[in-house]
Amino acid sequence: MEYFFDINYKSINKHTEELCGDKVEYIYDNDGIIIVLSDGLGSGVKANILATMTTKIAVTMLREGASIDDTIETIINTLPECKVRKLAYSTFTIIKIDNRNNAYIAEYDNPPYFYYSHKRIIPIEKKERIIGNKKIYESNIQLKMGDALCVVSDGAIHAGIGQMLNLGWSWDEISEYLKELNRVNHSSQLINGNFIGVCNNLYNNKPGDDTTIMTLKIRKPEIIDVFIGPPANKSNDAYLSEIMKNSNNIKIICGGTTALIAERELGLNLEVDMDSMREDVPPIAYMEGFDLITEGVLTLGKTLENIKKLNDSNYDNVIDCNDYDGCSLLTKLLTDVGTHMNFYLGSAVNPAHQNPNFPVDFNIKKNITDSLINELKKAGKKIKIIHL
Repeated sequence: MEYFFDINYKSINKHTEELCGDKVEYIYDNDGIIIVLSDGLGSGVKANILATMTTKIAVTMLREGASIDDTIETIINTLPECKVRKLAYSTFTIIKIDNRNNAYIAEYDNPPYFYYSHKRIIPIEKKERIIGNKKIYESNIQLKMGDALCVVSDGAIHAGIGQMLNLGWSWDEISEYLKELNRVNHSSQLINGNFIGVCNNLYNNKPGDDTTIMTLKIRKPEIIDVFIGPPANKSNDAYLSEIMKNSNNIKIICGGTTALIAERELGLNLEVDMDSMREDVPPIAYMEGFDLITEGVLTLGKTLENIKKLNDSNYDNVIDCNDYDGCSLLTKLLTDVGTHMNFYLGSAVNPAHQNPNFPVDFNIKKNITDSLINELKKAGKKIKIIHL
Protein backbone atom coordinates (compact mmCIF):
# COMPACT_ATOMS: atom_id res chain seq x y z
CA MET A 1 0.00 0.00 0.00
CA GLU A 2 2.49 2.59 -1.23
CA TYR A 3 0.01 5.26 -2.34
CA PHE A 4 -3.35 6.50 -1.13
CA PHE A 5 -5.52 8.53 -3.51
CA ASP A 6 -7.33 11.01 -1.28
CA ILE A 7 -10.37 12.12 -3.31
CA ASN A 8 -12.96 14.56 -2.02
CA TYR A 9 -15.37 17.11 -3.45
CA LYS A 10 -17.60 19.83 -2.04
CA SER A 11 -20.30 22.01 -3.56
CA ILE A 12 -22.54 24.92 -2.68
CA ASN A 13 -25.82 25.48 -4.51
CA LYS A 14 -26.86 28.67 -6.19
CA HIS A 15 -28.84 30.78 -3.73
CA THR A 16 -32.48 29.61 -3.37
CA GLU A 17 -31.83 26.37 -5.33
CA GLU A 18 -32.34 23.04 -3.56
CA LEU A 19 -30.29 21.02 -6.07
CA CYS A 20 -26.75 21.63 -7.29
CA GLY A 21 -26.17 21.98 -11.02
CA ASP A 22 -22.65 20.58 -10.64
CA LYS A 23 -21.98 16.87 -10.22
CA VAL A 24 -18.91 14.82 -9.32
CA GLU A 25 -18.66 11.06 -9.57
CA TYR A 26 -15.68 8.79 -9.15
CA ILE A 27 -15.09 5.06 -9.03
CA TYR A 28 -12.24 2.65 -8.39
CA ASP A 29 -11.96 -0.32 -10.73
CA ASN A 30 -9.34 -2.96 -11.57
CA ASP A 31 -7.68 -0.59 -14.03
CA GLY A 32 -7.43 2.44 -11.71
CA ILE A 33 -9.64 5.44 -10.96
CA ILE A 34 -12.17 7.40 -13.04
CA ILE A 35 -13.26 10.88 -11.90
CA VAL A 36 -15.74 13.15 -13.69
CA LEU A 37 -16.82 16.69 -12.77
CA SER A 38 -19.69 18.10 -14.82
CA ASP A 39 -21.37 21.51 -14.76
CA GLY A 40 -24.94 21.54 -16.13
CA LEU A 41 -26.19 24.58 -18.01
CA GLY A 42 -28.02 26.99 -15.73
CA SER A 43 -28.98 25.89 -12.24
CA GLY A 44 -31.56 23.91 -10.31
CA VAL A 45 -33.29 20.69 -11.34
CA LYS A 46 -32.53 20.90 -15.05
CA ALA A 47 -28.82 21.58 -14.52
CA ASN A 48 -28.63 18.81 -11.93
CA ILE A 49 -30.17 16.28 -14.33
CA LEU A 50 -27.85 17.30 -17.17
CA ALA A 51 -24.73 17.15 -15.01
CA THR A 52 -25.79 13.81 -13.52
CA MET A 53 -26.40 12.33 -16.98
CA THR A 54 -22.96 13.50 -18.10
CA THR A 55 -21.12 11.96 -15.17
CA LYS A 56 -23.10 8.72 -15.35
CA ILE A 57 -22.47 8.28 -19.08
CA ALA A 58 -18.76 9.03 -18.73
CA VAL A 59 -18.12 6.82 -15.70
CA THR A 60 -20.19 3.91 -17.00
CA MET A 61 -18.71 3.88 -20.51
CA LEU A 62 -15.11 4.27 -19.37
CA ARG A 63 -15.55 1.58 -16.74
CA GLU A 64 -16.86 -0.79 -19.41
CA GLY A 65 -13.82 -0.16 -21.58
CA ALA A 66 -15.12 2.41 -24.08
CA SER A 67 -12.59 4.76 -25.65
CA ILE A 68 -12.46 8.39 -24.60
CA ASP A 69 -13.56 9.39 -28.12
CA ASP A 70 -16.65 7.20 -28.01
CA THR A 71 -17.44 8.39 -24.49
CA ILE A 72 -17.21 12.08 -25.35
CA GLU A 73 -19.15 11.65 -28.59
CA THR A 74 -21.91 9.86 -26.69
CA ILE A 75 -22.10 12.68 -24.13
CA ILE A 76 -22.18 15.34 -26.85
CA ASN A 77 -24.80 13.51 -28.92
CA THR A 78 -26.95 12.80 -25.85
CA LEU A 79 -26.81 16.38 -24.60
CA PRO A 80 -26.94 18.70 -27.63
CA GLU A 81 -26.36 22.44 -27.64
CA CYS A 82 -28.90 24.87 -26.25
CA LYS A 83 -30.60 26.28 -29.37
CA VAL A 84 -31.11 29.70 -27.79
CA ARG A 85 -27.73 30.30 -26.11
CA LYS A 86 -25.64 28.13 -28.43
CA LEU A 87 -23.95 26.59 -25.38
CA ALA A 88 -23.36 22.98 -24.43
CA TYR A 89 -25.92 21.63 -22.01
CA SER A 90 -23.06 20.48 -19.78
CA THR A 91 -19.33 20.93 -19.52
CA PHE A 92 -17.00 18.34 -18.04
CA THR A 93 -13.54 17.36 -16.87
CA ILE A 94 -12.66 13.67 -17.06
CA ILE A 95 -9.67 12.21 -15.18
CA LYS A 96 -8.60 8.62 -15.79
CA ILE A 97 -5.73 7.22 -13.71
CA ASP A 98 -4.23 3.79 -14.40
CA ASN A 99 -2.50 1.45 -11.96
CA ARG A 100 0.89 3.00 -12.78
CA ASN A 101 -0.34 6.46 -11.70
CA ASN A 102 -0.52 7.78 -15.25
CA ALA A 103 -3.29 10.39 -15.37
CA TYR A 104 -5.14 11.29 -18.57
CA ILE A 105 -7.27 14.46 -18.35
CA ALA A 106 -9.87 15.58 -20.92
CA GLU A 107 -11.47 19.03 -20.49
CA TYR A 108 -14.46 20.53 -22.23
CA ASP A 109 -15.42 24.13 -21.40
CA ASN A 110 -14.64 23.78 -17.67
CA PRO A 111 -12.05 26.07 -16.03
CA PRO A 112 -8.53 24.59 -16.44
CA TYR A 113 -7.52 22.22 -13.67
CA PHE A 114 -4.71 23.01 -11.21
CA TYR A 115 -1.71 20.73 -10.77
CA TYR A 116 0.66 21.01 -7.81
CA SER A 117 3.88 19.07 -7.28
CA HIS A 118 6.64 19.65 -4.71
CA LYS A 119 4.57 22.58 -3.37
CA ARG A 120 4.79 24.32 -6.75
CA ILE A 121 2.24 25.16 -9.42
CA ILE A 122 3.16 23.08 -12.46
CA PRO A 123 2.08 24.27 -15.93
CA ILE A 124 0.86 21.42 -18.13
CA GLU A 125 1.14 21.17 -21.89
CA LYS A 126 -2.28 20.43 -23.36
CA LYS A 127 -3.23 19.17 -26.79
CA GLU A 128 -6.30 20.53 -28.52
CA ARG A 129 -8.41 17.97 -30.34
CA ILE A 130 -11.83 18.00 -32.01
CA ILE A 131 -14.17 15.21 -30.91
CA GLY A 132 -17.76 15.31 -32.12
CA ASN A 133 -17.32 18.89 -33.39
CA LYS A 134 -16.28 20.00 -29.90
CA LYS A 135 -12.91 21.36 -28.83
CA ILE A 136 -11.39 19.07 -26.19
CA TYR A 137 -8.14 19.73 -24.34
CA GLU A 138 -6.15 16.63 -23.43
CA SER A 139 -3.14 16.25 -21.15
CA ASN A 140 -1.15 13.50 -19.44
CA ILE A 141 0.63 13.54 -16.07
CA GLN A 142 2.75 10.95 -14.29
CA LEU A 143 1.49 11.43 -10.72
CA LYS A 144 3.94 11.16 -7.83
CA MET A 145 3.73 11.11 -4.06
CA GLY A 146 2.60 14.48 -2.75
CA ASP A 147 1.05 15.64 -6.04
CA ALA A 148 -2.41 17.21 -6.12
CA LEU A 149 -5.01 17.90 -8.79
CA CYS A 150 -7.78 20.44 -8.16
CA VAL A 151 -10.75 20.93 -10.49
CA VAL A 152 -13.29 23.74 -9.97
CA SER A 153 -16.52 24.70 -11.70
CA ASP A 154 -16.91 28.22 -13.06
CA GLY A 155 -18.91 29.25 -9.99
CA ALA A 156 -15.56 29.51 -8.21
CA ILE A 157 -14.21 31.91 -10.84
CA HIS A 158 -17.35 34.06 -10.58
CA ALA A 159 -17.32 34.25 -6.77
CA GLY A 160 -17.35 37.83 -5.56
CA ILE A 161 -18.44 39.47 -8.81
CA GLY A 162 -20.61 42.48 -7.98
CA GLN A 163 -20.28 41.80 -4.23
CA MET A 164 -16.99 41.36 -2.39
CA LEU A 165 -14.91 41.75 -5.57
CA ASN A 166 -15.81 43.75 -8.66
CA LEU A 167 -14.44 41.19 -11.11
CA GLY A 168 -14.30 38.07 -8.98
CA TRP A 169 -10.94 36.44 -8.26
CA SER A 170 -8.68 35.48 -11.13
CA TRP A 171 -7.48 32.04 -12.13
CA ASP A 172 -3.99 32.93 -10.86
CA GLU A 173 -5.35 34.10 -7.49
CA ILE A 174 -7.33 30.88 -7.10
CA SER A 175 -4.28 28.84 -8.05
CA GLU A 176 -2.10 30.57 -5.47
CA TYR A 177 -4.72 30.10 -2.76
CA LEU A 178 -5.14 26.41 -3.56
CA LYS A 179 -1.36 25.97 -3.56
CA GLU A 180 -1.24 27.38 -0.03
CA LEU A 181 -4.14 25.17 1.11
CA ASN A 182 -2.32 22.12 -0.28
CA ARG A 183 0.80 23.16 1.60
CA VAL A 184 -0.84 23.48 5.03
CA ASN A 185 -3.47 20.69 4.85
CA HIS A 186 -2.87 16.99 4.49
CA SER A 187 -6.37 16.00 3.43
CA SER A 188 -8.36 16.97 0.35
CA GLN A 189 -11.42 17.31 2.61
CA LEU A 190 -9.95 20.27 4.48
CA ILE A 191 -8.60 21.86 1.29
CA ASN A 192 -12.05 21.72 -0.30
CA GLY A 193 -13.82 22.86 2.86
CA ASN A 194 -11.66 25.94 3.23
CA PHE A 195 -11.95 26.77 -0.47
CA ILE A 196 -15.75 26.42 -0.57
CA GLY A 197 -15.96 28.51 2.60
CA VAL A 198 -14.06 31.35 0.93
CA CYS A 199 -16.25 31.13 -2.18
CA ASN A 200 -19.36 31.28 -0.03
CA ASN A 201 -17.98 34.33 1.80
CA LEU A 202 -17.15 36.07 -1.49
CA TYR A 203 -20.75 35.47 -2.57
CA ASN A 204 -21.82 37.03 0.75
CA ASN A 205 -23.48 33.71 1.65
CA LYS A 206 -25.79 34.00 -1.36
CA PRO A 207 -23.98 32.13 -4.16
CA GLY A 208 -24.78 33.47 -7.61
CA ASP A 209 -23.86 30.14 -9.20
CA ASP A 210 -23.36 26.50 -8.27
CA THR A 211 -19.76 26.15 -7.08
CA THR A 212 -17.78 22.92 -6.82
CA ILE A 213 -14.22 21.83 -6.13
CA MET A 214 -12.78 18.32 -6.49
CA THR A 215 -9.32 17.62 -5.09
CA LEU A 216 -7.18 14.52 -5.58
CA LYS A 217 -4.07 14.18 -3.43
CA ILE A 218 -1.53 11.36 -3.69
CA ARG A 219 -0.60 10.63 -0.11
CA LYS A 220 1.37 8.23 1.97
CA PRO A 221 -1.12 6.04 3.85
CA GLU A 222 -1.45 7.12 7.48
CA ILE A 223 -2.99 4.39 9.66
CA ILE A 224 -4.61 5.25 12.99
CA ASP A 225 -5.63 2.73 15.65
CA VAL A 226 -8.54 4.09 17.72
CA PHE A 227 -9.33 2.29 20.98
CA ILE A 228 -12.80 3.05 22.36
CA GLY A 229 -14.18 1.33 25.44
CA PRO A 230 -13.05 -1.70 27.46
CA PRO A 231 -13.70 -5.29 26.31
CA ALA A 232 -16.92 -6.91 27.46
CA ASN A 233 -14.90 -9.64 29.15
CA LYS A 234 -12.20 -8.45 31.56
CA SER A 235 -10.06 -11.44 30.58
CA ASN A 236 -9.54 -9.72 27.22
CA ASP A 237 -7.86 -6.70 28.82
CA ALA A 238 -4.45 -8.33 28.35
CA TYR A 239 -5.27 -9.10 24.70
CA LEU A 240 -6.27 -5.47 24.13
CA SER A 241 -3.05 -4.22 25.69
CA GLU A 242 -0.99 -6.54 23.46
CA ILE A 243 -2.63 -5.02 20.39
CA MET A 244 -1.75 -1.57 21.71
CA LYS A 245 1.83 -2.59 22.50
CA ASN A 246 2.53 -4.19 19.12
CA SER A 247 0.95 -1.48 16.97
CA ASN A 248 3.30 0.75 14.97
CA ASN A 249 0.43 2.99 13.85
CA ILE A 250 -0.76 6.30 15.27
CA LYS A 251 -2.53 5.29 18.50
CA ILE A 252 -5.51 7.04 20.08
CA ILE A 253 -7.42 6.05 23.23
CA CYS A 254 -10.90 7.51 23.79
CA GLY A 255 -12.19 6.83 27.29
CA GLY A 256 -10.80 6.87 30.82
CA THR A 257 -11.47 3.19 31.55
CA THR A 258 -9.65 2.09 28.39
CA ALA A 259 -6.70 4.34 29.29
CA LEU A 260 -6.54 2.85 32.80
CA ILE A 261 -6.48 -0.66 31.32
CA ALA A 262 -3.52 0.32 29.13
CA GLU A 263 -1.75 1.93 32.10
CA ARG A 264 -2.22 -1.15 34.28
CA GLU A 265 -1.52 -3.86 31.70
CA LEU A 266 1.46 -2.12 30.08
CA GLY A 267 2.97 -0.84 33.31
CA LEU A 268 2.93 2.76 32.16
CA ASN A 269 2.19 6.09 33.84
CA LEU A 270 -0.92 8.08 32.82
CA GLU A 271 -0.66 11.86 33.28
CA VAL A 272 -3.65 14.18 32.93
CA ASP A 273 -3.03 17.59 31.30
CA MET A 274 -5.37 20.01 33.07
CA ASP A 275 -4.19 22.87 30.83
CA SER A 276 -6.08 21.22 27.95
CA MET A 277 -9.40 21.28 29.79
CA ARG A 278 -12.14 23.49 28.34
CA GLU A 279 -15.60 24.37 29.59
CA ASP A 280 -17.24 21.71 27.43
CA VAL A 281 -14.29 19.38 26.73
CA PRO A 282 -12.57 17.25 29.41
CA PRO A 283 -8.76 17.28 29.54
CA ILE A 284 -6.48 15.00 27.55
CA ALA A 285 -3.82 12.74 29.07
CA TYR A 286 -0.36 11.54 28.13
CA MET A 287 1.13 8.06 28.21
CA GLU A 288 4.28 6.78 26.57
CA GLY A 289 3.66 5.23 23.15
CA PHE A 290 0.27 6.88 22.56
CA ASP A 291 -0.35 9.88 20.32
CA LEU A 292 -3.58 11.07 21.96
CA ILE A 293 -5.66 10.06 24.98
CA THR A 294 -9.06 11.70 25.49
CA GLU A 295 -12.17 11.29 27.58
CA GLY A 296 -14.89 9.20 25.95
CA VAL A 297 -18.49 10.22 25.31
CA LEU A 298 -18.29 14.02 25.60
CA THR A 299 -15.18 14.34 23.44
CA LEU A 300 -16.43 11.85 20.88
CA GLY A 301 -19.77 13.62 20.69
CA LYS A 302 -18.23 17.02 20.01
CA THR A 303 -15.80 15.48 17.52
CA LEU A 304 -18.78 13.95 15.71
CA GLU A 305 -20.38 17.43 15.50
CA ASN A 306 -17.17 18.83 13.99
CA ILE A 307 -16.85 16.11 11.38
CA LYS A 308 -20.51 16.45 10.40
CA LYS A 309 -19.86 20.13 9.76
CA LEU A 310 -16.75 19.28 7.77
CA ASN A 311 -18.78 16.92 5.59
CA ASP A 312 -21.36 19.66 5.10
CA SER A 313 -20.57 21.99 2.21
CA ASN A 314 -20.94 25.11 4.33
CA TYR A 315 -17.54 24.94 5.99
CA ASP A 316 -16.99 27.53 8.69
CA ASN A 317 -13.57 27.18 10.32
CA VAL A 318 -14.56 24.13 12.35
CA ILE A 319 -10.95 23.31 13.13
CA ASP A 320 -8.55 25.88 14.48
CA CYS A 321 -5.06 24.39 14.31
CA ASN A 322 -4.11 26.51 17.32
CA ASP A 323 -6.79 25.00 19.53
CA TYR A 324 -5.37 22.67 22.16
CA ASP A 325 -8.09 20.45 23.55
CA GLY A 326 -9.18 16.85 23.16
CA CYS A 327 -11.91 17.55 20.62
CA SER A 328 -9.77 19.73 18.31
CA LEU A 329 -6.80 17.35 18.45
CA LEU A 330 -8.98 14.29 17.81
CA THR A 331 -10.83 16.00 14.95
CA LYS A 332 -7.57 16.98 13.25
CA LEU A 333 -6.05 13.50 13.54
CA LEU A 334 -9.16 11.79 12.18
CA THR A 335 -9.82 14.24 9.35
CA ASP A 336 -6.53 15.77 8.25
CA VAL A 337 -3.91 13.18 9.20
CA GLY A 338 -5.41 9.70 8.97
CA THR A 339 -6.27 7.90 5.75
CA HIS A 340 -6.95 4.40 7.17
CA MET A 341 -8.43 3.74 10.60
CA ASN A 342 -8.79 0.62 12.73
CA PHE A 343 -11.51 1.05 15.34
CA TYR A 344 -11.13 -1.33 18.30
CA LEU A 345 -14.52 -1.16 20.00
CA GLY A 346 -14.97 -2.60 23.46
CA SER A 347 -18.42 -4.01 24.14
CA ALA A 348 -18.56 -3.32 27.88
CA VAL A 349 -21.40 -0.96 28.79
CA ASN A 350 -20.70 1.99 31.06
CA PRO A 351 -23.68 2.30 33.46
CA ALA A 352 -23.45 6.08 33.13
CA HIS A 353 -24.23 5.76 29.42
CA GLN A 354 -26.99 3.16 29.65
CA ASN A 355 -30.48 3.31 31.09
CA PRO A 356 -31.20 -0.28 32.21
CA ASN A 357 -34.77 0.09 30.98
CA PHE A 358 -33.60 0.69 27.38
CA PRO A 359 -32.35 -1.91 24.91
CA VAL A 360 -28.62 -2.08 24.10
CA ASP A 361 -29.02 0.02 20.91
CA PHE A 362 -29.71 3.01 23.14
CA ASN A 363 -26.12 2.93 24.40
CA ILE A 364 -25.01 6.52 23.92
CA LYS A 365 -21.36 5.76 23.21
CA LYS A 366 -22.29 3.08 20.66
CA ASN A 367 -24.58 5.46 18.79
CA ILE A 368 -21.97 8.22 18.76
CA THR A 369 -19.24 5.85 17.61
CA ASP A 370 -21.40 4.37 14.84
CA SER A 371 -22.27 7.85 13.60
CA LEU A 372 -18.65 8.96 13.77
CA ILE A 373 -17.51 6.00 11.68
CA ASN A 374 -20.22 6.68 9.09
CA GLU A 375 -19.13 10.33 8.80
CA LEU A 376 -15.49 9.29 8.36
CA LYS A 377 -16.52 6.87 5.60
CA LYS A 378 -18.34 9.75 3.88
CA ALA A 379 -15.06 11.69 4.01
CA GLY A 380 -13.31 8.89 2.12
CA LYS A 381 -11.51 7.26 5.04
CA LYS A 382 -10.87 3.51 4.87
CA ILE A 383 -12.35 2.00 8.04
CA LYS A 384 -11.91 -1.38 9.70
CA ILE A 385 -13.92 -2.28 12.82
CA ILE A 386 -12.76 -4.83 15.41
CA HIS A 387 -15.15 -5.68 18.25
CA LEU A 388 -13.71 -6.75 21.61
